[in-house]
Amino acid sequence: MKKRLIAVLLSACMVFSLCACGNTASNDSSETSGKEGSGKLKKVTMVLDWTPNTNHTGLYVAQEKGYFKDAGLDVSIIQPPDNGATDLVASGGAEFGIDFQDTLAAAFSSDSPLPITAVAAVLQHNTSGLISLKKKGIDSPGKLAGHSYATWDSPIEQATLKTVIEQDGGDFKKVKLISTYVEDIVAALHADIDCVWIYYGWDGIKCEMEGLSTNFLKFADMDPTFDYYSPVIIGNNDYMKKNPDVTKAFLSAVKKGYEFAADNADEAADILLKNAPELDEKLVKKSQEYLSTQYVADADQWGSIDSDRWNAFYQWLNKNKLVDNDLEENAGFTMEYLQ
Repeated sequence: MKKRLIAVLLSACMVFSLCACGNTASNDSSETSGKEGSGKLKKVTMVLDWTPNTNHTGLYVAQEKGYFKDAGLDVSIIQPPDNGATDLVASGGAEFGIDFQDTLAAAFSSDSPLPITAVAAVLQHNTSGLISLKKKGIDSPGKLAGHSYATWDSPIEQATLKTVIEQDGGDFKKVKLISTYVEDIVAALHADIDCVWIYYGWDGIKCEMEGLSTNFLKFADMDPTFDYYSPVIIGNNDYMKKNPDVTKAFLSAVKKGYEFAADNADEAADILLKNAPELDEKLVKKSQEYLSTQYVADADQWGSIDSDRWNAFYQWLNKNKLVDNDLEENAGFTMEYLQ
């Protein structure tokens, strides 16, 4: 279920097929940053949550601009295996990866929590929301009653939907839930799906480019509880504990990459396209222009995670019994390594 949740949530901003990569990462106990004693660059593996897209631009900028090398690192950016990025990081197959606060909840609340921790926010705010054709008249969440919605059948997803609908005076029971994986948002909205949960930075931009007249209801605007961090960079706990300086060097280079992308959208898009030439150039350019305003946004620096916002969402999960075990305050994240 977790894998499916990730796949469908990200359909809003990732439209290409998953491609596994066989790279594995070393996990040594050196506490040095930069070059090892032999003068070699220290190898680090970063596993994406999906195929390359504008959520990942800062990583490719850091690689292309030499920020990783300047930090003494040889970073391999790989795509996730079938069981996902988080499991690979937890098993030690990669030092770092990308996931989302909502989907990480299960990893932190299980009887055997995964040994991973979120160490930086890729975007400062949750850019996901509900999109529908304007002619459907769904200009507030309560008006979704009586319309069809594509669901991936996640308890967290449906509880989120129920909350915003009922807060707006609507009846969640009257929503026509259609269990389906939506790969082509434009085609779905023109077919039998009235509303889809998307990430605006990809599928919202795509709808704009297709000339669709839409209503987009952003979850962060509907209820601040849902302004959670999506996505985040995670790290392997054992690796980071044994290699704190390497972890700090890695995050410092990544931070520099995303801050460059925030200030130089067009050049950053070109770097992403160089590394992922299969992507649609026009879509990448427009998506990058939008996301470049979201990497730092109103934060004091890239990567910051506000404990109040992080905890508010997990407290909501606890209250609604959406996790196996209650999540403790500040569960699953740290700002210890982000300088």
